[in-house]
Amino acid sequence: MASMTEIAAQDYSAKNINVLKGLEAVRKRPAMYIGDIGVRGLHHLINEVVDNSIDEALGGFCDTISVVINMDGSVTVEDNGRGIPVDIHPEEKRSALEVVMTVLHAGGKFDKSSYKVSGGLHGVGVSVVNALSEWLRVEVRREEQIYYQEYRMGDPVSKVAVIGKLKKPETGTRITFMPDKSIFKQTKFKFDTVAERMRELAYLNKTVSIEVRDEIENEQEIFHFKGGIMEFVKYLDASREALHKPVYIEGEKDGTPIEIAFQYNSGFSENICSYVNNINTHEGGTHLIGFKSALTRTFNNYASKNNLIKDSKISLTGDDFREGLTGVISIKVHEPQFEGQTKTKLGNSEIKSAVETLVNEKLAEYLEENPGVGKKIIEKSLRAAEAREAARKARDLARRKNALESFDLPGKLADCSITDPEHCEIFIVEGDSAGGSAKQGRDRRFQAILPLKGKILNVEKAKLTKILENNEIKAIVAAMGAGIGTEFSIDRLRYGRIILMTDADVDGSHIRTLLLTFLYRHMKDLITQGNVYIAQPPLYRLKKGKEEYYAYDDSERDEILKRLKANVISVEEAEIENENEVEAKVKGVTISRYKGLGEMNPEQLWQTTMNPDTRTLLQVTLESAAAADKIFETLMGDEVEPRREFIEKHAKYVRNLDI
Repeated sequence: MASMTEIAAQDYSAKNINVLKGLEAVRKRPAMYIGDIGVRGLHHLINEVVDNSIDEALGGFCDTISVVINMDGSVTVEDNGRGIPVDIHPEEKRSALEVVMTVLHAGGKFDKSSYKVSGGLHGVGVSVVNALSEWLRVEVRREEQIYYQEYRMGDPVSKVAVIGKLKKPETGTRITFMPDKSIFKQTKFKFDTVAERMRELAYLNKTVSIEVRDEIENEQEIFHFKGGIMEFVKYLDASREALHKPVYIEGEKDGTPIEIAFQYNSGFSENICSYVNNINTHEGGTHLIGFKSALTRTFNNYASKNNLIKDSKISLTGDDFREGLTGVISIKVHEPQFEGQTKTKLGNSEIKSAVETLVNEKLAEYLEENPGVGKKIIEKSLRAAEAREAARKARDLARRKNALESFDLPGKLADCSITDPEHCEIFIVEGDSAGGSAKQGRDRRFQAILPLKGKILNVEKAKLTKILENNEIKAIVAAMGAGIGTEFSIDRLRYGRIILMTDADVDGSHIRTLLLTFLYRHMKDLITQGNVYIAQPPLYRLKKGKEEYYAYDDSERDEILKRLKANVISVEEAEIENENEVEAKVKGVTISRYKGLGEMNPEQLWQTTMNPDTRTLLQVTLESAAAADKIFETLMGDEVEPRREFIEKHAKYVRNLDI
């Protein structure tokens, strides 16, 4: 008798091998091409189309781009570049426009004579957008005519045709697309998300004007910055007290155009944003290494030459020179080598020496011409050096007997029994009450609980010495076991997942923001490496007879009520049984609104929020370091006016929050 393995082998033949043609692969596995099918992936569609327009700008062929969110939810991207070619492709025997829109890895950016520098290296951009759109329409202006073609789910439904004559010589491309609702979880574009990326591109490309318009929300912004990245630095530091005007370095080394702008502020955080061909390399790379190395060497030489270090025992390090530094590095590389498909780290070894040489030359000249600025920077760096003793204390907190045992773990930490960080997670919980429920409800094998008392210090406004005096922060540092700031090493981390679990009210949101600010400023690798999560406890418990349901927002609550055939009415209209728990009976369904984690018993907390099989976690990611730094400084910094403007601008998005 044949074994099951033999039968399985006989059944597995050539007929089981599926060959996906054209853009089928994109529709089958969209996340492989755009990251995910959530909000981030949706907005990535716009970025892919705009990147083509920016490539035209990098070549000197385009200076105007517009992005419009239309009334029907579609998006139109238009530029005044050369226009996508429409003549017959010699190999494909069809219009080059159709080839670009329907074939992966097809485009002018693979031809060095067409694009010397390009951001979209893999050539899948606009064809992927086409594949993931319910419909897409493209108009091309060139050769004194307007060409048009329409597509449905990636397939052309018409031939490339001339639909009009141009009254005056002009060129350009207009693409309008409607995201496919069967692929994306939601298809509503957010004006602020789109505007943030377009603002960034306008700073990086000072010759380009970019208009962003939302016809649904009636919002509009036009971004054009003649000062380029110098204005970018000022924008990032708008909420801080600058010590001097931005230093600007521009030049070309070994055929690589390099632009750098930086300035120092009175704060304590380092914020350097690096870009290669307009791609945000938030993991850095050789260009960032070259800049940091040159900065340290040049300032040390300047301090020594001008006898600015009076204490011979003090030796300034790179970390000292980068405290309170805000900078932007933008380079254009002909053949960039990015590590992995994510394009977040530059690997070209020759770029390090190019950046380092240029900065050494230009910065030394600047310091000779501006001795007052040089003296201020050295004085600030000396103060930073004095704080290094505090970092040693952090190292003591993180030191352990072995890889996973700490000498000084906080007493209130309920640790887990498994010692492999890959399989361990820690819940940082708001309050002793919720901490008690979490400790009772957890799986003790792999889940650790660290309850916090009150709100931690706002680290955006504090020196490291003061930060390490805060008991709650010391408990977090000790529990993590990986150090803090320059002493932080993710290799020593005791838990693979750090989960923030706070109440669904104003105080809970504030505590979560304080924790995220601390992690972003002093343990940033946790965020860039994807170790930080936010727990999603339910807002409602609905009970009908012996059956219980949990809802995580109002819409899910209403959906459950509909399934239970109960009328959806407000809590105010319902009969309040217990005002503290906000319980209301609606057609036989009891609705409980949780005000805090402590209201759940251990079993409920485990079932809804902690059980890996049933819980929902939000992973904290870093899409744009510049945007993240700006929002943390606005919300948590010393300046009140930017925070007030932010609240006024975004207050319209608050809809009857019951918190």
